[in-house]
Amino acid sequence: MKHGPIALIDEKMPTVAIALRDEVADKMRSNIEQVRARRGEVVAMVSHGDRGLANVASDLIELPEVDPLLAPIVATVPLQLLAYYIGTSRGADVDQPRNLAKTVTVE
Repeated sequence: MKHGPIALIDEKMPTVAIALRDEVADKMRSNIEQVRARRGEVVAMVSHGDRGLANVASDLIELPEVDPLLAPIVATVPLQLLAYYIGTSRGADVDQPRNLAKTVTVE
């Protein structure tokens, strides 16, 4: 967050944070606090039952309790759905993104 992304944060730039109960939870909380200090809105994806960020994040999305090794994979599904619905609400063709080039390499 220190170099680049933090400069983009303002009240018009929402942030989605994957803030699971893991070894980087304290650093993620600090990053969320930095975003909020710049008036950014934060939607935090948290482990089921984790209300520790309720007073910091704008909104929480609770993910089901799974094996910690699988948690990042489980977190991708809501992110994909979010991207899909944002794209369709903006009128983008989510099945044919602009500037997409398919490359096939045969060795």
